[in-house]
Amino acid sequence: MSKTELVRIMYNSEAALEKARVRVGLVGTGYAAKLRAEALLSDERSHLIAIVGHSPENTQTFAREYQTEALSSWQQLVKRDDIDLVVISTVNRDHGAIARAALTNGKHVVVEYPLSLDVVEAEELIALAKTQQKLLHVEHIELLGGLHQALKQHLAKIGNVFYVRYSTINSQYPAPRKWTYNHELFGFPLMGALSRLHRLTDLFGQVLTVNCHQRYWETEQDYYQTCFCISQVCFTSGLLAQVVYGKGETIWLSERKFEVHGENGGLIFDGDKGLFIQPGETTPIEVGARRGLFAKDTSLVLDHLIDNTPLYITPEESLYTLKVADAAQRAAQTGTTIFMKNSLDLSS
Repeated sequence: MSKTELVRIMYNSEAALEKARVRVGLVGTGYAAKLRAEALLSDERSHLIAIVGHSPENTQTFAREYQTEALSSWQQLVKRDDIDLVVISTVNRDHGAIARAALTNGKHVVVEYPLSLDVVEAEELIALAKTQQKLLHVEHIELLGGLHQALKQHLAKIGNVFYVRYSTINSQYPAPRKWTYNHELFGFPLMGALSRLHRLTDLFGQVLTVNCHQRYWETEQDYYQTCFCISQVCFTSGLLAQVVYGKGETIWLSERKFEVHGENGGLIFDGDKGLFIQPGETTPIEVGARRGLFAKDTSLVLDHLIDNTPLYITPEESLYTLKVADAAQRAAQTGTTIFMKNSLDLSS
């Protein structure tokens, strides 16, 4: 084989590989966006084409670090002909608008939860994705994590579950002046932190009623220094779940605890440690690490786009949890109990 023929074969092979790659545009420069970029760069099936963030300086720095092109707006990014997939890792407020524009421009979309801060908009986006015949994937990496997998593995052992308490409280002093402490950018706490409810709907299914109480300690210009939110979710099975979410300066002790109480035993997860409790016996439960979940989610998305393998969650399932979070918000605003629809409709 001549040198010219070898060069031609190598060129054709590289061209074929590049053509087969999923070309990605990334919106965001924060923690989740960095993990996405690292996952995309480490997978030869993807090519990170461009990045855009809120700050031009941060966008340029991010682009240099991850060897990609910096753009000035997400509106510019979603119109690029050389992008197949838009990954949205920015403030919650903008998820819906960016997803709509990307789908309208014929792009596949991956968005960190929540899909939108508005239930009606989320429903419209799911319908648009189907019309456009494009992927709309709402990331819920908590379902891939060690805690959730351990819960699923041991749940049957404790019999009929009647009470769950899930508490994630983060003491931060001083509270950071970040978008996660901004009413408009983050949204209602259990929407912005949708995974707290999604663990429950994934495990226990249909919700009957929702109560909720919340309180903010304000600062200025739509920022707060503390929020505290507690919700009671009653499932059609009779299970009562209590979800506690808090963060900021007026929180004095951090807690990450998930308790599941059944008629034959209990599952207690405190931080990264798990226990299976029965009468007279307590057994440790191994809980897998939380690291690497964004990379796993990214790999599953590429599997789906290239090989049409099923994903671990549908946008309809995330939408149902968003409806539960919306019910919690209305319950907190009105001081009333909100009744959910009688059926768990995952096709709407």
